[in-house]
Amino acid sequence: MSTHDIKSATSDVGPEYVRAIAPYQAGKPIEELAREFKLDPATIIKLASNENPLGVPASARRAMETVITGLGRYPDPNGFELKAALAKHYRVPADWITLGNGSNDLLELASLALLSPGLSCVYAQHAFVVYRLATQARGARHIMVPARDYGHDLNAMFDAIDQDTSVVFIANPNNPTGTFLPAEEVAAFLARVHEHHGDSVTVMLDEAYNEYLDASLRVDSARWVEQYSNLIVSRTFSKAYGLAGLRVGFAIAQPRLTDLLNRVRQPFNVNSLAQAAAIAALNDAAFLEQSYEVNRLGKQALTEGFARLGLEFVPSYGNFVLLRVGDAARVNLELLKRGVIVRPVAGDGLPEWLRISIGLPEENARFLQALADILGAP
Repeated sequence: MSTHDIKSATSDVGPEYVRAIAPYQAGKPIEELAREFKLDPATIIKLASNENPLGVPASARRAMETVITGLGRYPDPNGFELKAALAKHYRVPADWITLGNGSNDLLELASLALLSPGLSCVYAQHAFVVYRLATQARGARHIMVPARDYGHDLNAMFDAIDQDTSVVFIANPNNPTGTFLPAEEVAAFLARVHEHHGDSVTVMLDEAYNEYLDASLRVDSARWVEQYSNLIVSRTFSKAYGLAGLRVGFAIAQPRLTDLLNRVRQPFNVNSLAQAAAIAALNDAAFLEQSYEVNRLGKQALTEGFARLGLEFVPSYGNFVLLRVGDAARVNLELLKRGVIVRPVAGDGLPEWLRISIGLPEENARFLQALADILGAP
C-alpha cells in the first residue's frame, strides 16, 4: 500500500477533534542533538525542560535501592505510604490525595473526568500548553482568555466562564512565562467562582513551580481546598524535588473530586521507585533548600546577563526565564550547533521568545557566552 493510500485509509479514523491535535513537543533530548550535529553528549547542556540541575537527591537514590529488588511485583496501586506522607505534610486526609504519573497526568485526569463535547474550559493565553491539548482531546470547547502582562487576567477569566464551563485551569507560577499571581488575587477568584457557580465549575490550580517561590510568597493552598469543594490543587516532584525522570505528582481535593479522578486513573500509574523516591524527597528539607538557593542565584546571574545584553525578559517566579531574542528560530538553531538546548515557545504564541531553564553556574555562564556570540555582542 502506498503512503497516499495509507493516509487516505486513516484520515477519517477517530474523532475530528482528536485528529486536529498538534502533539506535545518536548524539549530536545541530549542524545538526539548529539546525533543530529555529531556532538559529544558530555559537552551538551540542556536548559530546555525546567529540570532540577542538581539531579536526584541522594536520599531518593537510597530509597530506590531499598525497593529495587521488588520490581517484579506491581506497585501499590493506591500508593498508601506516599499518600500517608503527603497527608501528614499538607495536613489533609489521605483520601483527599490522588497520585499521578507526574502532575501532567493529573491535568489529563481532571479533563477526562470533567470535560466532554458540549462543555467548555477556561484557561489563559500563554499558559501551559497541556490545558489546551487536554481540552481538545475531550472534544470540549476552548475559552482562551488574553494574557495580561504575559500572565493570567483573573477578572477576565471569571467573566469568560460560560453556562457550559466545567473547568478553569490556572498555573501559578505560570509556564512558560514565569508570571505569578499573589495569594490574595487567587483567593478572591476562588471565592467568586464558588459563590457564583458552586460545584458546577471546578478550578484546577497547577502549582508545579511552587517550591521555587520566595518563602514570603508561598501559600498553604491545601487550606483553600478545605474551603472550596470545587478546587483541585496539583503539584509535582519533577521540578524542585529533582525526580523528573520518575514521573510522580499529586493532587489535593475534597472527596467528591478525588473520587472522580480515581475513577479515570489508570491502575499502577505511579511506579514503585517513584513512590519510594517521592517519600524520601518530600522529607529532604536540606535538598529542597539547596535547590531553591541554586535557582535563586542562577536566576540572578541570567537576568543580569540579559540586562547587560539589552534583552527583554519576563521577571520569573519559576526555575526558568522567558527571554525575547527576536529571530528565535535562528538563535535557537545557533545555540543547538554550540551544544546548548533551550526551549522555543512559538507554539505558545511567543515566536520571538525562548524559555531558558536555570542550570548550574557553569551552564548558565556557558549559555550567556554562547548567546552573546550569536548576537554579536561586544
